[in-house]
Amino acid sequence: MTSRWMPGAASLVLLAACGSAPGRPAKGSEALAPNEVVEFRALYAANCAGCHGRQGRGGAAIGLADPVYLAIADDTSIRKVTADGVHGTAMPAFAQSAGGMLTDAQIDVITSGIRSWVRPRVLGGANPPPRVATSAGDARRGAEAFSTYCASCHGADGEGGPKGSTITNDSFLALVSDQGLRTVIIAGRADLGAPDWRGYVPGRPMSDQEVSDVVAWLASQRVQSPGQPYAAPSAAPPRSASNDAAR
Repeated sequence: MTSRWMPGAASLVLLAACGSAPGRPAKGSEALAPNEVVEFRALYAANCAGCHGRQGRGGAAIGLADPVYLAIADDTSIRKVTADGVHGTAMPAFAQSAGGMLTDAQIDVITSGIRSWVRPRVLGGANPPPRVATSAGDARRGAEAFSTYCASCHGADGEGGPKGSTITNDSFLALVSDQGLRTVIIAGRADLGAPDWRGYVPGRPMSDQEVSDVVAWLASQRVQSPGQPYAAPSAAPPRSASNDAAR
């Protein structure tokens, strides 16, 4: 009876060996093509964490898991910025339709993943100013509001102080949009110790109009040619016969 089963057993062994031949990739071990990745953590780590920090906790740019940011930014705005970027700033476009590398499905995954960081009732019923300004700002009033709410950290002229960095630096202002300024004023930067709209003056949260006015004042500090560390060279004196003779 033993000899009768030997050929059958040997055949099963051979079939199993064919399924795991040396060098043959195991099932599920093949690397996905970049446009096939639809797992949020992988997409966020590869495309967002470099600026916005691990798990949205902030870095060079605002933390996307910040509860105030998530309270003022809806799905549509998060998706649009992710897909199209912000022209003229350090925020690039990621959607293929806008010159990026991600598919529409991947943009949707990132949007829903960021939204999953929302923590209900974390603001305790407080209503922040809207993400988008409802009226134009006034730079003159903005100077006064800046002095009230911001100067204690960033200095009287926004050039930096003991608690905050310069925010009127021409290179900084060239890399951030008015909307970006407004968002940070409202949401703050908890990772850097900067409060949100409620914490600049105890018991006196900033209003929508005051935020707009401060943004207008900051925008008025932009220069035409930012990032120029050296004074423009003076014009060379015109050549003359006496100058040539002196040489």
